[in-house]
Amino acid sequence: MAGQHTITIKAGGSEKDYWKDLWLNRQLLWILSKRDISVRYKQTLLGVAWSVLRPLATMIVMVFVFSYLAKIKSDPGIPYPLMVLSGLTIWTFFSNTFTQISNSILINSNLVSKVYFPRLLMPLSSIAVGFVDFLITFGIFLLLTLFFKHPISWHIVFLPCFILLTFITSLGFGLFFAVLNVRFRDIGQLIPFLVQVGMYACPVAYSSTLAQGTWFEKYYNLNPLVGIIDGFRWCLLGDQAYFNPQSLYSTAVLSIIILILSLIYFRRKENTFVDHI
Repeated sequence: MAGQHTITIKAGGSEKDYWKDLWLNRQLLWILSKRDISVRYKQTLLGVAWSVLRPLATMIVMVFVFSYLAKIKSDPGIPYPLMVLSGLTIWTFFSNTFTQISNSILINSNLVSKVYFPRLLMPLSSIAVGFVDFLITFGIFLLLTLFFKHPISWHIVFLPCFILLTFITSLGFGLFFAVLNVRFRDIGQLIPFLVQVGMYACPVAYSSTLAQGTWFEKYYNLNPLVGIIDGFRWCLLGDQAYFNPQSLYSTAVLSIIILILSLIYFRRKENTFVDHI
């Protein structure tokens, strides 16, 4: 029949064969992605509404704590809720995608032990859930800009670049932790902690101007998420939002290096997954 293909499993297959199999199984990627999205809100009372309530509730709490209690100022001319939600939008994409990828092998353990397919499909399919949540939060942000009568900057044309960087960064870190999570199950307990701490280590609820001129500024800019969040905010809110291009250079270089190393590590350990599940 048209459209069918045969995959021959053999020892010592080349790297080229692996990526070819990955492409031939692209329909499975689509099926897994749809399943992950439907399962996320299946049998929940509010369903997709959780994707609206979570960022709104988080934004309100952050505005209250950082703006009203801690008296931290936003970038000049930018309403504090917009500054927070813009950072929260891209951070949520990273954190959700990173978490889903890190748990992807264990979640699909029944498939790993029974069916052959390139295991990289499982982490890739997990990205769909994070991206859907991102689109919902981004829609909320656009509505909030109308409420505050704050125009979207023309810099938005660069937005896909920062979304791509977020994808590369989350996939790089996620693949590494996905392998560790199969071998050491307590990694699953560590991941939510890292996400929680990471949110406060990144300029989600505050501006990176707080790090300007400090002794730790150069170390602060080594955090790949700093350049991504500041750049994403700059794309939406314009030149009023603080953005140091130097942080973007380190972000791009570190993210690509981490992704390449994680892909190599994942490929080397891929065949051992079934032994630990």
